[in-house]
Amino acid sequence: MNLLWRSCSALALAVVSLPAAGFRAGVSKVDITPQGPIWLSGYANRNKPSEGVAHPLAAKALALEDGRKNRTLIITFDLIGLPRSLSELMAARLQKEYGLERSQILFNCSHTHTGPVVRPNLITMFDLPPAEVQKLDDYAQMLVEKVVALAGDALRTLQPADVSFAQGSVSFAVNRRQFTPKGVRIGVNPSGPVDHSVPVLRVSSNGRTLAVLFGYACHNTTLTGEHYQISGDYAGFAQAAIEQELPGATALFLMLCGGDQNPHPRGTVELASQHGATLAREVLRLLGAAMEPVRGPLRTAYTVIELPLAPYDRHDMEKLRQSSIRAQRAVAEATLKALEERHAPRSLPYPIQRIHLDRRHTLLALGGEVVVEYGLRTKSLYPKRKLIVAGYSNDVMCYIPTKRILEEGGYEAVDSMYYYGWPAPFSPEVEDRIVAAIQRLMK
Repeated sequence: MNLLWRSCSALALAVVSLPAAGFRAGVSKVDITPQGPIWLSGYANRNKPSEGVAHPLAAKALALEDGRKNRTLIITFDLIGLPRSLSELMAARLQKEYGLERSQILFNCSHTHTGPVVRPNLITMFDLPPAEVQKLDDYAQMLVEKVVALAGDALRTLQPADVSFAQGSVSFAVNRRQFTPKGVRIGVNPSGPVDHSVPVLRVSSNGRTLAVLFGYACHNTTLTGEHYQISGDYAGFAQAAIEQELPGATALFLMLCGGDQNPHPRGTVELASQHGATLAREVLRLLGAAMEPVRGPLRTAYTVIELPLAPYDRHDMEKLRQSSIRAQRAVAEATLKALEERHAPRSLPYPIQRIHLDRRHTLLALGGEVVVEYGLRTKSLYPKRKLIVAGYSNDVMCYIPTKRILEEGGYEAVDSMYYYGWPAPFSPEVEDRIVAAIQRLMK
């Protein structure tokens, strides 16, 4: 594998982008692999804790500061997703200890399905014994402390740096919304929308690569529910391969709008490694070619909007309580109690974040499991911008479907909501609300 990328690596180390104006950068990495067996997230059919580690999980931080002292802090995790309660606790600690604004802090999760449950994310997917719940609560508390220290390390190591951008493509992602006579199921839909782009940011100092931030719009689900070893799936393999080829550099993976995208083919560790190698080769190829300078200044913005759920009532919940699916019964019971106490959810908060890296390059971060059409539509609205559209950012509260997907039904539109603890799918206007909020934020 080393020989395969040696030429790309040499070029990447040799290429120095045109100097960017006044950036400083710091990077840090911390191991967040659970100590001992723990319940893995993402698949409801799992019935036991993890069994060993295929490769470690990490949280990584990239701090950028422009010549005007504007800052941004991007923190990535090899995890299924952060719930709002945890990400806001982390953000509050970072704001207090390092003087950051909320808009300057971005959390993004790779959505690996071979990482631990992060409570209360996917709260109704599992009915766990108390001892397993305690492990998960302890793990979440550990995450908070490690992230605070991680951010401090990145901010303390700020040094003069150049930032540059390029975009490539790999093709192992496939639309998974397969249409059948019995409705939409998770399968393979080769004619469905995809986004195969691979955006890459290189952060370097004196020609040496400090950090590589790269993304892809595809679920980290090469490894299916029968796999019990902890790993970062294809994204974990890709990060490890890049770091092996660029000694001293830190590779950070951004999960983009891959809510309805799966790796293809999938099902084995060998395939996860293969997809990771494919992605790493493309990143290294881009690093070895000419890249566009990113010059600053940094400008950040953050907003939270409300997304309405479709109407439901007590009759709907009584019917749902008769379901054979445990998650649906659990949601129905909780919602019936909430209706009685008059605080049943009718909408949910939704975070949107924008980081202008300069006048041409922007990172847009959306909460939830965002389907691919949000990324495609947003980029089409701003064709003159080099736009990275990430999902799975700041809060992973459920899938974020388009109006079309809501009309079609299927897992992303309806069934998944119950695993996230919501009593109904979204109202059709959510797409318009999100796009309007994006347009306000992009100004």
